[in-house]
Amino acid sequence: MNFKTVYFYLSCISIAVMLSACGDPASEDDTLTDGDPATAIQKEKNNKVQLIFSSIPAQSETMGLLNDAEAKYNAKYLNPIESISKYSSVKSRALNLGVYGIDLGVTNIFDQTQESMLYLRCTNKMATSLGISGAFDEKMSERIDASSDSKDSLLAIITESYRNADNYLQENGQAGVSSLMVAGGWIEGLFVACQIGTATNNEAIMNKIGGEKATLETLISLLDSYKAETDGATEVLTDLTGLKAIYDTITDKITPEQFTQITDKITEIRTKIIQ
Repeated sequence: MNFKTVYFYLSCISIAVMLSACGDPASEDDTLTDGDPATAIQKEKNNKVQLIFSSIPAQSETMGLLNDAEAKYNAKYLNPIESISKYSSVKSRALNLGVYGIDLGVTNIFDQTQESMLYLRCTNKMATSLGISGAFDEKMSERIDASSDSKDSLLAIITESYRNADNYLQENGQAGVSSLMVAGGWIEGLFVACQIGTATNNEAIMNKIGGEKATLETLISLLDSYKAETDGATEVLTDLTGLKAIYDTITDKITPEQFTQITDKITEIRTKIIQ
């Protein structure tokens, strides 16, 4: 059984959402002043991101939950690289930069070397189309290859790359675009996790997915902050609000019916993004 594979799939659920603040949220808060309304708003957003960090379970806990799970690589779960030519708007490019970044990690963790290189180039091309350079380049590929046996190092590299992309967008007045990138990654991560949950019929994975309500609420809040200034954010926000309505029906433990509803809804949302 490939433990690091299953761990990565569930880590993908949270990985993109962690990146919506520029730099270390805790350290940034120390520099914000209460007298400036703008910095107060940014502080609130950073606090939301910090909540997401604190909600991510320890690796040992996740590995314990997934002890009996099994998973195999399936390319059909990923967004085909051929689809990149379809994304011409800023909205579609930002969303699918998040999608392809997650897919890059999936191919690498399964040791799909050739596909990893293709997805790396695809992700780099998508980032370049948004004016971002250097976040997903050959240097990143070399670092991934060197860290292929360490899931923690791999996740750290991907996280750093998303942070670099986010930093660029934030510094160039495109924080709303960054929020779409974050949303695309979170949606793809949840979609892949749901596919694994369906394939393995593993109760622990389903429960993990059922516990994503708080992260979803934070993502919705972040998108809501930028909806007035970011083309396409309102549509994504509406779709995620529909997903939240399903999560709101979970009272204690996710039922098979609720898991199916979440899977169907995230599939619908993800299809709209990648089509």
